[in-house]
Amino acid sequence: MGEQSALKLREEHRCHGGAVRFYEHPSTALGLTARFGLFLPPAALAGEKVPVVYVLAGLTCTDETFLIKSAVLAEAARLGLALVTPDTSPRGAGVAGEDTDWDMGTGAGFYLDATQEPWRTHYRMETYITEELPALVEATFPLDGTRRGITGHSMGGHGALVHALRAPDFWKSVSAFAPIVHPAAVPWGEKAFSAYLGPDRASWRKYDTVCLLEDGFRHPSTILVDQGDADQFLERELQPWHLEKAAQAAGQAITLRRHAEYDHSYWFVQSFAADHLRHHAAILGRAG
Repeated sequence: MGEQSALKLREEHRCHGGAVRFYEHPSTALGLTARFGLFLPPAALAGEKVPVVYVLAGLTCTDETFLIKSAVLAEAARLGLALVTPDTSPRGAGVAGEDTDWDMGTGAGFYLDATQEPWRTHYRMETYITEELPALVEATFPLDGTRRGITGHSMGGHGALVHALRAPDFWKSVSAFAPIVHPAAVPWGEKAFSAYLGPDRASWRKYDTVCLLEDGFRHPSTILVDQGDADQFLERELQPWHLEKAAQAAGQAITLRRHAEYDHSYWFVQSFAADHLRHHAAILGRAG
């Protein structure tokens, strides 16, 4: 009750018969103030418990990015899906160098719990998004935690895939936009994992989708992934062919759609975001 009462509403806007809200609260996991966004569809405002999809944003983004840029709230309202959008990292941790590079530190938490100094105290986004945030919002708002999905873009796609594979009973549906599928083998992941997790690459495997599939993790639902063929990070950082190969070898059901001429931006995300919500609604069920 104390944590719920500590929620502070920063903004609220009516949208498509529902409501977009932005909150902040003291986070036990992060040891700092955390922010998240929330879309409640009309059914939730009427008091009905609705299915919920957690949306993880990418490098440099915030809790506001997806709700503002995805152009998907009309479809969320129609389907009766709530959306929860956590921030991408702790803010104001005071770690030396956390604001030096755009792909490390602030805005780049990689949805893991750091084990190395000086990151380990505050950079605990895994605990935040898999434990603290769901417990808080599902106790406070009419969200049905038995019908919970997860999706994300880029770094957030990495987080969605990893956490869904590791906890398929918790995350009943999963999808991703242009995800980092094999971070242990690409520059973005190697940089972040070396700093957050240390040099032992064996400890990286639980945060790598390809490695998890190799190690026996599966999700009972079909994973939906969209990827633009003109994505500027395709060859260096994303490398979706590794996911395709690993899923095929593992017998993991996956729909990986490639789109000619689409890049990494939110123009790409908003082109297919409604498809992703329909994917989740088909698995989780619609409100009502």
